Amino acid sequence: MTAPAHHHGGASGHLHAAPDFGRAFAFGAVLNLAYVAAEAFYGVASHSLALLADAGHNLGDVLSLAAAWGASTLARRGPGGRYTYGLRGSTILVALANCVLLLVITGGIGWEAIRRLQEPEQLSGSTVVIVAAIGIVINGATALPFMAGRKSDLNVRGAFVHLVSDALVAFGVVLGGALIVATGWFWLDPAISLIISLVIVVGTWSLLRDSVDLALGAVPGSIDREAVAGYLGSLPGIAAVHDLHIWGMSTTDTALTAHLVRPEGVWSDPFLHHVAHELEERFGIGHVTLQLETAADADACRLAPDDVV
Repeated sequence: MTAPAHHHGGASGHLHAAPDFGRAFAFGAVLNLAYVAAEAFYGVASHSLALLADAGHNLGDVLSLAAAWGASTLARRGPGGRYTYGLRGSTILVALANCVLLLVITGGIGWEAIRRLQEPEQLSGSTVVIVAAIGIVINGATALPFMAGRKSDLNVRGAFVHLVSDALVAFGVVLGGALIVATGWFWLDPAISLIISLVIVVGTWSLLRDSVDLALGAVPGSIDREAVAGYLGSLPGIAAVHDLHIWGMSTTDTALTAHLVRPEGVWSDPFLHHVAHELEERFGIGHVTLQLETAADADACRLAPDDVV
């Protein structure tokens, strides 16, 4: 086999730096932590499970924002020692942990809501309305900084989805509190808590699935593997492509390795730089490693079969 050729995407030869959402994560964590403390206090004082449920959800978001903030900082550390890719992978671990944490909290809320449906407790509907209304403003304001990056980073998307869902859930709590004031139906409080739990599960499920996929080294959902293989196979003089792997190094960075078979012709650095640049521009793959092989090399390559890793 010929020696592998390794090139980073882009004319500069480096990965594009992901936008820094560190301040947004910090701002969101601090603001929501203060609100969680207030919401939990008034939830206990007013005997409102809906407020406590939302406080638990918001606490999960605070932990998520703090962890994502830490992961985004670690991801910017350069490679060294045993961590030859740096610590970019920490963003994937945090995304997965945040989803699991949120689902665990939701399960506890749902269990308590079912119990209280059987034995509704009296509560102050006006307090519920005021506290939840404040939550709409806080969560909506905190979500805005994440709007621009929600399509390119799983952690940013998770923060945005959680905060927007918090605002919608708080709106539901406001409506429920108003109905309790008007009707005296205290069973509405645990019923709203169950609805909150369902909203959280639905909103978190796709994030959990994407996080698990990235943790297992799956091709990121935004990339069409067959389209990438088709592009590489269409390059001038390429007879075959094998041992193609595409995976997420983090929630924002994607890597690719492949063996390209070119029976005739001379390889050149400009050609390889062009391929790396096109992979980044077309598919968002910024870390490219290509193994160059002749036909004889390809026949002897033990990694040529698709079922061999």
